[in-house]
Amino acid sequence: MRDATLCFLIHGSPPRQVLLGLKKIGFGAGKYTGFGGKVQPGETPKAAAIRELEEEAGVQVREKDLRPMGQFAFLFPAQSSWSQLVHVFMAESWKGTPKESREMAPAWFSIDEIPVDRMWEDGAYWLPHILSGEPIQARFIFDADNETIADVEIKPLDIADRGERNG
Repeated sequence: MRDATLCFLIHGSPPRQVLLGLKKIGFGAGKYTGFGGKVQPGETPKAAAIRELEEEAGVQVREKDLRPMGQFAFLFPAQSSWSQLVHVFMAESWKGTPKESREMAPAWFSIDEIPVDRMWEDGAYWLPHILSGEPIQARFIFDADNETIADVEIKPLDIADRGERNG
């Protein structure tokens, strides 16, 4: 299973707004999501999150400003090459103004107006947890249509588990 990242920029503590990106091409096109992607060989999940934020939204985040918020296993039995372990981060501090890239169109959303109906189905399960400041680990198994959740398990992310695989 490949490692990937997701990162969410937020305004406020507790968050009042979250930056999501409308995926324009590739995996998940047409859906709102966080910013992220595959962890490259020799790269830590935090380094991958920093790189992906710059590539997809044109903003720079420092490693010390990334707060680990989750580790999610996304399992696609009907399309096993899509399965991935996703390291989820949040950041309240960054440099630059989010801008549209070839891959993503960023948009700020009020916490009470997140377009969950335009996201992957799993987002409705875990996004409220991380936006409320609760780090979690989760496992999502998708049905044969690769869209519908067949099974979900969510539990708190223990402090001992908050370290990253591969650094």
